[in-house]
Order: sequence, then structure tokens, then C-alpha cells
Amino acid sequence: MDTLPPHDPPYDLLGVGIGPFNLSLAALAEPVPGLRTLFCDQRPEFRWHHGMLVDGARMQVPFLADLVSLVDPTNPWSFLNYLRAQDRLFPFYFAERFQLPRREYDHYCRWAAERLPNCRFGTEVTALHREGTLFRVELTDTATGRRSEARARNLALGVGTRPVLPEAFTALANHPRAFHSAEYLDRRADLAGARDITVVGSGQSGAEVFLDLLRRHEGDGVRLRWLTRTRALAPMEYSKLGLEHFTPDYTRYFHGLPGPVRDALVTAQWQLHKAASAETLAEIHDHLYERTIGRPIDTAPVEITPGTAVTDARPGPCGGLELHCQHTDSGAEHLLRTDAVVLATGYRAARPAALEPLAHLIDWDESGRYRVDLDHRVATRPGLAGGIYVQNAELHTHGVGTPDLGLGAHRAAVILNAVTGRTVHRLPARTAWTGFAPPVPTGPTGAAAPAAPAGTAAPAGPAAPAGPAGPAVPTAPAGATVLPETPTPVLPRPQELTRAATAGR
Repeated sequence: MDTLPPHDPPYDLLGVGIGPFNLSLAALAEPVPGLRTLFCDQRPEFRWHHGMLVDGARMQVPFLADLVSLVDPTNPWSFLNYLRAQDRLFPFYFAERFQLPRREYDHYCRWAAERLPNCRFGTEVTALHREGTLFRVELTDTATGRRSEARARNLALGVGTRPVLPEAFTALANHPRAFHSAEYLDRRADLAGARDITVVGSGQSGAEVFLDLLRRHEGDGVRLRWLTRTRALAPMEYSKLGLEHFTPDYTRYFHGLPGPVRDALVTAQWQLHKAASAETLAEIHDHLYERTIGRPIDTAPVEITPGTAVTDARPGPCGGLELHCQHTDSGAEHLLRTDAVVLATGYRAARPAALEPLAHLIDWDESGRYRVDLDHRVATRPGLAGGIYVQNAELHTHGVGTPDLGLGAHRAAVILNAVTGRTVHRLPARTAWTGFAPPVPTGPTGAAAPAAPAGTAAPAGPAAPAGPAGPAVPTAPAGATVLPETPTPVLPRPQELTRAATAGR
């Protein structure tokens, strides 16, 4: 096995996986003087949700939710600089579109990934080990099989999430006409010849797949069906104050809640992060309206059935597929026969296999998940000097903003500040009009009572976050110089919790 020469210094930060979040970290780290970083991905090139780059599909976040702009709009890897490099500034200006085509966002990320010198594709991180105060990282060139090693002071796990196959569909795993929406464009040809197609899942992916199938099968007699467990096809929350749940302020508030409360909130807030956009739902309705002009609406071979759970799915005895369904409200059960199923059933964070050699040093919670502090550093057991940071694996500790691209640059900046032990990127103390926490207790003179000691809401482990009202306090790696901490001002809070924060939507 080839290794780095003894005189070659270790990396300050090594990223495992290059999705949008680690790509953001790479872009914000690249201009920092003296900071050595490397980001590795086993794929030969950057790819982002390739199976869902459906024609006409748009992002659900504004273009400013790029890799860097919400932290450093002067960074050369901003979306506007990408447009300048592509000679598309004037076309974008006249388009007057705040949300990008999904294909353009993917192309922008590929543009950055191909040019960032600290990104290395075709390089798989096969194992992570502890070696003194450093991490020893085993690497494999996926094209040649050549193995090598690198050393790093800190790690950033950005391996993304994996498609979820519900337990009810286990018997259809690897079936040629049952697949996850993540593979939709790659597998759409497998639906050829199917006369009855069922889409399962009420989120944005399910809505986009159903709309695409409506457009492709107009007038050909193919029956299209959309099943969802949710009782209504309610749109994603997109009010301006509702969107403040995707701010660092709400992240800090959420992180300070007890674990059971956090878990309940993630489920209750499904309309913040799992619903379809109102625009896509409107397009589906408009398409069906125009399709049925001049004839009764029930003559269209289309079924949209919310409040219906699939309890079991199997290949049919005479071909096709059989779905055993149960109506949520009435409890009534029925058998549904279909030719093909597209599962828009979401994604889940997964532990990378390369982490197994370090698994015994991680302080997992009761459900086997990472305990993560406000700096996005994983809590570890004594004896592990370096920091392990996670991106998009902390929904249970940081809330609905975890997978949101709008918080990607901020999270990357928090991690960089923690890794360096200094303020590489200045971050705002407050980002939302909404106050999510109860009012601050006041003393007899009206002054704010002393705040609880920093870290009182921290998960078990060596790293302690800031108090719930202030920005994250960097946790410096071993040997780093830490600047004196600036006192965090106590911010005024409104007298009542917001309805969305307490009850979900």
C-alpha cells in the first residue's frame, strides 16, 4: 500500500463524499490560507439526484441557496460567478426566476466540483482508523484499484442519504417494475408496456413523477394511480415566516430540546420538509382539468388516493403486482393490482462502511444515531483527539433544516470555524424575526437573568455547544489556538411560542 511521505503534513480536514454539502465545505475552505483540505468521492464525477432531473423540475429553494453565497457572496464559487463564467448573466436576469431549474443546479455543482483543487473523484474512502492524534484514511482509486493512505486531523462525513424501501415492499426488491424514484429517469424505460402504473409517496418526488407520467401518457389509456399515506395532499409550507424554521435560530432552539420532543417535532413538521410544492400540485390539477374538457372527470384513467397505506406488496400469481392497502380513516382493506410501482418513499441517513473501525469510539444515542453538538461534531468517547463532523445526518438533533440546501453554506462555515478554532467566516448572531424559545426570565430591575452555563443542553461527549440563544462556539482540534470567546448578547423573545414550533403543520 502506498502512503504519504513522512514529511507530507496531514490534512486539517478530510471529507468523505462529495455531495452539495461537502462541496460547499470544500468551496468555503479552498480560499482559506494555510488550511489543507481534501474531499474524496468514489464516483467518477459529481452527480446530484440524477434520476430526478425531470424536464421542467425546479428547485424548492432560491438560487442564493448555492454553495457559498449565504455565508460569503464574494466567494468565486457562487452561482452568480458560475453564470458569469457561462455567459448567462443576462439570460438569467431576464428570466426573472428565483428558483432554478434542477438541471441547472446540478450543472452548477459539477462546474464547481470539476474546478476545485481540493476535490478528488474516483477515490473511495474504504476505512478510517485512529492513529495517535490523527485519523489514518485508507483510499482506493476506483479506476485502477491502486490503494494509498492519507492522514487528517478532522473528518467531515458527507456521504448523503440512501433511498428508503418500506418494509411492506421488501418482496419487490430488485423487481424490474418496482423501483425507487431516485432511479426514475434511469428506469423509466422499464415502464414501457405497463397499462397500470402506481406512484407511492406524497412528497415532491412523488408529485413530479406523477406529473411526468401524466404528460407522457395522455390519451393512451394507461391508468395512473397516486397513493399516499398522508390524509391530504397538502402543499409544502412556503410562507415567509414559516420558512424561518430553516434558519440557524431555529436550529439552535431545536437542538436545545429534549430528545423525545425533537423526535416528535420532526414527525409533526412533515409539511416543512416532506410535502410537495403548491406549484407542482397546481400543475397536476391544471393538467387533469384540461385533459377532461368536454367529458366527465371520472372518465379519465387517473386515481389520486390519499390516506391509503400499502401494508404488503408482492408479485401477482398471474403477473403484475399486488398491493394490499388499508384506508387510514376507516380501516377498510382492499387489494389493488397494478403493472408497475414507483416508490417515492424518501431517503434516510446511513452510516458509511468506512466508519466501522471507529464505531466503538463514537458515543451513539439510544437509537444508534450520532449525538451531534451545535458545531455538527459527533460526540466520541475519551481517547479520540480529532473531530468527526457530519452533514445531513443530524435531522434528529438539528431539525428540519438539516437536509435543506439553504442552510448548507452556514453549516459548512460553522464546521470550518470549529476545525480552525477561529472565526474564518463571520456568522450572524440572529437570522429570524421569529423567536422560538420562551421569553427570557427577567430580574427585579427588568434585566435579563443570568443565562444557564454554556453546554447544559449538550449531548453526551467531549464537545459542548453554546447556549440556546447564541451562535455555536467552535470546538478546536487538539493543538489549535482558540481566540477569546466574545460574550453573546441576550436577544429579546416574544411572549408566546409560534404555533408551528409547538404543533407542527
